[in-house]
Amino acid sequence: MVEERRQRGFPLHQPPHPFREAGSYLITAANFEHAAVMSSPERRTAFQEILLAGFQDIHAKIIGWVILPNHYHILANVPSLDHVSGLLKKIHGSTSREWNLQDGCTGRRKVWYHYTDRMIRDDHHMNQALMYIHYNPVKHNLVKKSDEWPWSSLLWYAHDMNQDLLKKRWSQYDPSEDFEKGWDS
Repeated sequence: MVEERRQRGFPLHQPPHPFREAGSYLITAANFEHAAVMSSPERRTAFQEILLAGFQDIHAKIIGWVILPNHYHILANVPSLDHVSGLLKKIHGSTSREWNLQDGCTGRRKVWYHYTDRMIRDDHHMNQALMYIHYNPVKHNLVKKSDEWPWSSLLWYAHDMNQDLLKKRWSQYDPSEDFEKGWDS
């Protein structure tokens, strides 16, 4: 596996980022070992503000997001994945330091794992990714209904979009139990 990664020019021990150009990407990052470092509502709220402001600073068009206790997803149209890499390095570095200080961790505690990205291929793929994001809090048993989770763009859509259109889109891209199996095929 390592040799194949070396031949393809991918990093040896972290996710590859084969596409770098402008486009829409689903970006996912998890706390190291999936620890629930963002378990407090205050921390999720603060992180959401930092993340969204950062993506706006790099002139990305934010399409959707969700912040969970141990990971996040953001779907955005970006000028280049290089902009995202630099931004996430900065955000992950500053939040790691801040949270370690707040949590009284002596020494260095690893907070984030590397991010992964998936370039969005078309409108269908975009809508599937957006529904996947919005269904995530239900999938992880944090709420019974997606609109009960405040750290998500679903409430943003519900506020700005016709409710009938939102329900139609939801039923068109139904995030059922097997939703994540094959949504990215």
